[in-house]
Amino acid sequence: MSEKTSIESKEWHALPGRAALFMIVAALTIAYLQSGEPVVDAQQTGAGIPRTVEGRPDFSGIWQTLSVADYDLEPHSGRVDAPPGAGVVKETNIPYQPWALQTRAENFAQRQVADHTRLNCFSLGVPRSVYYPEPFQIFQRPRDITIVRQFGAVRTINTNGTKHPEGPIGFWLGDSRATWEGDTLVVSVQDFTDQTWLDRAGNFHSEALQVTERWQFIDPDTLSYSATLEDPDVFTRPWTLEVLLYRHKEENFQLIENYCYTLPYDEFYPYPPFEDQVREP
Repeated sequence: MSEKTSIESKEWHALPGRAALFMIVAALTIAYLQSGEPVVDAQQTGAGIPRTVEGRPDFSGIWQTLSVADYDLEPHSGRVDAPPGAGVVKETNIPYQPWALQTRAENFAQRQVADHTRLNCFSLGVPRSVYYPEPFQIFQRPRDITIVRQFGAVRTINTNGTKHPEGPIGFWLGDSRATWEGDTLVVSVQDFTDQTWLDRAGNFHSEALQVTERWQFIDPDTLSYSATLEDPDVFTRPWTLEVLLYRHKEENFQLIENYCYTLPYDEFYPYPPFEDQVREP
């Protein structure tokens, strides 16, 4: 396989243990420092946004959406399992084919048990992993961008000019290859599995899904994120969702691994139950 078609990234699945996420973050930081490639330039230039020494926008940091997009991408009133939301779909409603609209309705009716990737603590897919209501951390260097999530698998966005491998492959997070258009990072994502939902309301896609993401700064602490979804097997036309991402600036803020698939084994952990722990007032 040629260099242009080599798969330089692999999906990293969550490792058991409290220290796993911190080990990943530490390993990435050490690898970047030892690579001989500068990670970031702390100075802000241009329009005031942070930039790398190469002059590219520097997305490094911990980010999170404040939207309720993960509960339902479309406009919806409040319900028992979701707060109300105005929706994040640019065209208001997702353009489903008739059969797919019926499938979405069936998914919605079974949403309490059928959202398997979230309920089983698997990878959420793209774009859902971006607007899921938990933080994620971005590490950036010239050849790639690594996204470490508090919930779900680690994602690599290749920015080194390599092409998508021959598919279909069926990655949980797809295969991500990016280019720069000025100060906007444009990411092409394809080769998905069809096992991930787009939200908790049962919106879904097939393996034919192709996503085009656009990441750009609004100000030094706010990112504009959009994703255009094309899936000729499910939708009648491409459609776009848009959310804002905010930088966490709290002192000592960090990711805390959410490996919720271990919860059934809590009774075997070598820690006393919470109610038995003595805490001083």
